[in-house]
Amino acid sequence: MTAQRGRSAFLTSTALLLVGALLAPAAAAPRRQHPEASRSAMLPDAGDVGPADVGLERIGTGDDARASLSRLVAEPGSVLDAYAPTRHGADAAAGPDAGPKRVSAADALVTGAVPSSRPASAPALAPAAAPVAGPAGPDPLAYGPVTPGAPVLDAATLQHALEVWLGPEPLRGLRSMPAAVAEEKRYDARLAVRDFYASRGFAPLWVVDGRFDAPARSVLARIDRAAEDGLDLRATPVSVPNGGDAAALAASELSLTEAAADYARQASGGRIDPSRIGELVAAKPEVALPGRVLAALRDASDAGEALRGFNPPHRGYLLLRAKLAEMRRGADMTAGGPIPAGPALKAGMKDARVPLVRARFGLDIAADASDGLVYDTRVASAVADYQRAHGMPASGVLTPRTVASLSGGHPKRLEDEIVANMERWRWLPRDLGQRYVAVNIPDYSLDVYDGERPIHHARVVVGKPGHETPIFSEAMKFIIVNPYWNVPLSIVNKEMMPKLAADPNYFENHGYEVVEKGGETYVRQPPGDSNALGRIKFMFPNKFAVYLHDTNAKGYFNKDERALSHGCVRVDQPFKLAEAVLGRDRGWTEARVEGMVGGGERTVNLPRPVQVHIGYFTAFVDETGQLRLRDDVYGYSAKVRAALGLSS
Repeated sequence: MTAQRGRSAFLTSTALLLVGALLAPAAAAPRRQHPEASRSAMLPDAGDVGPADVGLERIGTGDDARASLSRLVAEPGSVLDAYAPTRHGADAAAGPDAGPKRVSAADALVTGAVPSSRPASAPALAPAAAPVAGPAGPDPLAYGPVTPGAPVLDAATLQHALEVWLGPEPLRGLRSMPAAVAEEKRYDARLAVRDFYASRGFAPLWVVDGRFDAPARSVLARIDRAAEDGLDLRATPVSVPNGGDAAALAASELSLTEAAADYARQASGGRIDPSRIGELVAAKPEVALPGRVLAALRDASDAGEALRGFNPPHRGYLLLRAKLAEMRRGADMTAGGPIPAGPALKAGMKDARVPLVRARFGLDIAADASDGLVYDTRVASAVADYQRAHGMPASGVLTPRTVASLSGGHPKRLEDEIVANMERWRWLPRDLGQRYVAVNIPDYSLDVYDGERPIHHARVVVGKPGHETPIFSEAMKFIIVNPYWNVPLSIVNKEMMPKLAADPNYFENHGYEVVEKGGETYVRQPPGDSNALGRIKFMFPNKFAVYLHDTNAKGYFNKDERALSHGCVRVDQPFKLAEAVLGRDRGWTEARVEGMVGGGERTVNLPRPVQVHIGYFTAFVDETGQLRLRDDVYGYSAKVRAALGLSS
């Protein structure tokens, strides 16, 4: 009833205004709405609205005005065409003839713009399809007035633009053709976008009153900074609206939607298929689907931060991200000028060039050092990391080649290596688990975390090239003390059978048993000091039959390069690891587990599963904030850089 009275009052006031306009002098100056007025307020009182505010210039004068007045009385809804729903206090749009325009990145936060490679005006779309029935809109009295002539992106135009943008469905099933597979994925992603808009009656998500609204500008600001997370959105430029007709606004709407969906896809791990890096790279990132992305941005209080949230939340990723920003801000390796040529420097030597080398790596003189000219182990370690990242022998010796490289320009190769490692963080589950085990193959290390807190660290031996340790995540469920070693068939065929041919008693002489079970014959090694698995193994069932285990070859842990196994991960200090995963708070101490050694196999189920993540990181930031680099043992990092299109 209140709405009806409001509508009646509005129509009566407007009719009186129209009559007054017919009688008033043509030169009467229109009154402007105060710039501070809220655009989401009720319709203005008729006495406060001048002719320009109700669009009398579009009604006309004389006979045309009288005809319009008659139509207003007969069709009261027609006057409401000058009003549209508003959100977030968006400013009035430019005139209807203005098209999308290019703006600088610096204007993004103010105007909602990002640099765009689209033409200055969007191509015209085909005539709009018939309007689609949708849910009833808000009461017209809740609409705020818009600038006269401001373009409106209606549901019918947006629906038609989506259908044109979607295009015909491609042929399916051509899995042997990468281009066909890519086309399928592109179509499916766009279909999901179309379905999202259909679920909201084809109402725009970003365009209001001919401009991007506040959430859109927040998303644009994040897209403009995509490079901070190593992302590349050049293939999805955004066309920023500046008025234009409904078709141009629809093009701008869809360009921002596509860019936001592409950002989230890349951020969540959809830029590279990990399985293309190596057949034993079994990581399966959960790539964000467009419908989920758009729904999250629609419901977020800060759409830009919600978009950024599709990147990994892990501390290791965030530290690399910060290190990348640090390098790009000012860690230009030539900032102090070239380093003079001179003799090669080894740890312990003195040279006047050492302070310049320290400055390159941001190293202070050690507190216990008496001479800043000493080429100490900290400097040598930083030089070794730099050499490794730039394809030089990582000797730590300041060679003439290293000096030339340090004096030659920005370390683009190092930036690319950081970005490639950030990409591999996207392969991990977003939730690593409350307590989890992380194995880093290139670092030959294992760490156990309780939340963000490391509670155990150990050296490991990993698979050698040709017998690579697979990259995947799985849940550890139990451990076995005094394990048998069931020799993999590949080892039996390649290594044992030739020896058996030369010595028929080979198995017996070396303590192996030949067992037949379930119609299959296999070779196993019983528990004992000579067992290849040592005294304990940690089981997280997986298709690779890979696990963590002790070893009877302890000397391998003293080597710097420890890619020496057939694929499983040999662990130093295994009983401390057992304490960490079983839980000292549950009575499982290192001594208690070690006390179970001897006799036959004994299985201990974990109180709760512990996630195991076997990863591959050649660059990481350590606890002191230093960037650490490791050799690309399996060549995976080079393949990731190539897949990302990085030059180095």
